[in-house]
Formats: sequence, C-alpha cells, structure tokens
Amino acid sequence: MPEKLHPNVAHVASILRELGATGEIVVFDESVPTAAAAAAQLGCEVGAIANSLIFDADGAPLLVLTSGAHRVNTDLIAALIGASRVRRATPEFVRAHTGQTIGGVGPVGHPAPVRTLVDTWLAKHPVVWAAAGHPHTVFPSTYDELLELTGGTPTEVE
Repeated sequence: MPEKLHPNVAHVASILRELGATGEIVVFDESVPTAAAAAAQLGCEVGAIANSLIFDADGAPLLVLTSGAHRVNTDLIAALIGASRVRRATPEFVRAHTGQTIGGVGPVGHPAPVRTLVDTWLAKHPVVWAAAGHPHTVFPSTYDELLELTGGTPTEVE
C-alpha cells in the first residue's frame, strides 16, 4: 500500500482495523468505479464484487451491498424496509451521507451510521471485494465479515 493514502481510504483503513477486519486495502493505478472494472483488475468473478450502492429511501440514506452480478429491485427493497419510495441517490446525496464519491463508497467510514442491507448472493463467494472509500481502492472480505462490519441485514435484493 502507498505510504500516503487518500484521507477517505486512510479513514476506512482505520475503521477496518478497529473492527478487526482481516483484509488489506488494494490500491489500483486506475479507477475501478464499476464491478466489471474491479473484477477485471482482480481476476475474479463480477459476482464477488460487493457494490456499495446508496439509495434515497424516503429521504434517508440506505446502503445496499449487492453482488456485482445483481441489480437492486428498488420496489422490493422499499416493501422490505417499509419505505414509500427507494431510488438511486444523487452524487450530492451520496457524498453528504457517506463523505465518499460514487464508485468508491466503502461499506464503512461514513459520518453517521447508514442502514445497510447485504445481498445474500455474496455468501456464495469465499472472498468478496468492497470499495475502500475511493474509486482506486478495494479490500477483500467475506459475506459474514461484511455483515459484522456494517451491522447489515441479509437480504435478497433482486
């Protein structure tokens, strides 16, 4: 890992250490803002990428950690959490609630806790990769560890 990390990445790394996460952050030379780009760089299946997607659920942030092989069914998610509407958040909403930019949102490191749902499909992979606070970074984890790190709820998202 480079000596000088982006402040968001350093913050995420600190929280991961505090929470006992086992994986080391990987820094890429180029941005990996999509599951396909991250999978290509890592040499893994796209389904092993844990996309951190922020949604606007009736004005509140909702983080859905979903397999890169899935699309989130927002109507299903709205019904599951009791929201009248769940929609993709704007870049400004994402930054306001996570302190991070789209394409690099980590599952931890946000200014305040964000309600989190974790796609059960991720359990099919022994190693899953999540963003680490910046589009150039990821870290390896497991489904169970992501649940623990985030306090997330196991959910079928599509």
